[in-house]
Amino acid sequence: MGSSSCNNDESSLGTPFIFDTILDEEVHTPVLLTSDQSVSVNGSIPSEKQCSFTQALINGINVLSGIGLLTTPYAVKEGGWFSLTLLIIFGIIACYTGVLLKRCLESSPGLQTYPDIGQAAFGVAGRLMISVILYAELYAACVEYVIMMSDNLSMIFPTTNIHFAEIYLDAPQVFAIIGTLIILPTVWLRDLSLLSYISVGGVGASILMVLCLLWVGVDQVGFHRGGTALNLANLPISVGIYSFCYAGHSVFPNIYSSMREPSLFPFVLIGSFMFCWTVCTGVAISGFLIFGDSVESQFTLNMPMKFLASKIAVCTVVIITVSKYALTLTPIALSLEELVSSTWFRSYGVSILIRTALVISTLVVAMTVPFFAFVMALAGSLLAMLITIIFPCACYLSILGDRLNKLQITACICIAALGLVIACLGTYSSIIRIAGRLD
Repeated sequence: MGSSSCNNDESSLGTPFIFDTILDEEVHTPVLLTSDQSVSVNGSIPSEKQCSFTQALINGINVLSGIGLLTTPYAVKEGGWFSLTLLIIFGIIACYTGVLLKRCLESSPGLQTYPDIGQAAFGVAGRLMISVILYAELYAACVEYVIMMSDNLSMIFPTTNIHFAEIYLDAPQVFAIIGTLIILPTVWLRDLSLLSYISVGGVGASILMVLCLLWVGVDQVGFHRGGTALNLANLPISVGIYSFCYAGHSVFPNIYSSMREPSLFPFVLIGSFMFCWTVCTGVAISGFLIFGDSVESQFTLNMPMKFLASKIAVCTVVIITVSKYALTLTPIALSLEELVSSTWFRSYGVSILIRTALVISTLVVAMTVPFFAFVMALAGSLLAMLITIIFPCACYLSILGDRLNKLQITACICIAALGLVIACLGTYSSIIRIAGRLD
């Protein structure tokens, strides 16, 4: 959503995808740093290319610095130490498919976003399919944010509960509701620029959480050997989590379109993915060595609250969750608001109702399926795999197939086929694990 998202974080998608059917119209992108250091939520990409290489690299790293980082130690627990080889393999493949998206964008001057590429490759149906999957990925990220907030706040106040009549709510349920009430007013805002400034600090927040983890390990808990070499039965769960860590492709076309020197975009991808792989691998190894087989779906849940580093890490998670939720949900809300044809029905009051209903729905889903790692594995296996691996290859073959040699065609087909197999296995395993927890 990796963040994220997803995804991996998909908050850079500031307007509805489905209804932008004219490919040469303005494309809106929030949370993209430009040369004047501003962060725009509802502003469009300037006609002149403003982002330098460094700014584009920061944007790319921020996109990949999502909530998947918290779950990488759990992925090692599920799949074993050798599962980490998949983290670098997927990183290389995801970087390559990012380059494929760049080549698709270069095929026509009117292409600027991922849905644009889908329409160029497969017509309106392609645009609709990619847009729906992107919305689903954003929605899954919002559900994960609610689960994150409830899990981490309940670590600080574990004895909290509500018992009224026949209703009993434990600490995670109570804080899921409280967290949603805190988030709700931010979703009503039309100007999200303040939140975008906080959200763009995702890189710094990720580094801070890593430092807190190492602080606890070095100074308090220590490092311990353990774990299995490889667990094939649970490997699909690990694969889904690792896929989520690299889910930034929905935003990459926007970053490419904003660059002063688009020819440097492959180096932006390489730098972003190298940073993401380094941090995720370091956290996965450190987190599992510190907490071993007892590691939770988020390593912050294992950090003893008596330590200052633990409190800083948990508070950082909560702050980033609050800042990113509204940015992530807004494209979905805008799309639903576009479905309302009447000007009267598009009033601010109706907008609030739509957004409130969306927020409540994510709360209901989060309380029904409060399994952070398995929801992430499902989103990574099904949604991120489609957006990151399968669709870039399919669109590339459709748009530029007649200009490719046999090696390029074979590589794309093999990558897409591999992604499809992994998506099926990971989705099945995630659903089985979720169903087992619900029984």
